[in-house]
Amino acid sequence: MRKYLVVSTSGDPDSRSRKMGRAAYGVLTEKKAPCEWLDLCELDLPLCDAAQCYEHPATQKVNAAIQNADGIIVAAPVYNYDVSASAKNMIELTGSAWEDKIVGFLCAAGGMSSYMSVMAYANSLMLDFRCVIIPRFVYATGSAFADGELKDPKVVERIGHVSAELVRFTEALRG
Repeated sequence: MRKYLVVSTSGDPDSRSRKMGRAAYGVLTEKKAPCEWLDLCELDLPLCDAAQCYEHPATQKVNAAIQNADGIIVAAPVYNYDVSASAKNMIELTGSAWEDKIVGFLCAAGGMSSYMSVMAYANSLMLDFRCVIIPRFVYATGSAFADGELKDPKVVERIGHVSAELVRFTEALRG
């Protein structure tokens, strides 16, 4: 049976991208897909120093979670026209654990101008680790949220589509 992972990469416990990731995790668990939730905010993940960082217990936990997953959804905030530094740091710390994974994205940003910001991150995964990137991803701005909750039904629906695509792609490519 295929295994799935949803990773929240925000350092903010009230992050919008985290709420999007939780919604995807909910969709996957409702569909009885074996899924794990990994929240970088709950870990003391070190910055990649290309030395001792790989031995850190948090790095090993993240590395194992990625290694054990067949399909991964990355929920990331967008800051300054790019995915968060914590998301990039995660790749630098875990490297080859990403090889041949199916990957989808959920991004939260302040405005629509950063819509394509996930592409450099996706290209890195494709070129360095031969990941298959789901061509549909969710990008939501603050208008999708009200009272601290995800309220936009179109965004919720799109999260459902990305979650379903993760399963479909993973089953098709691993089957």
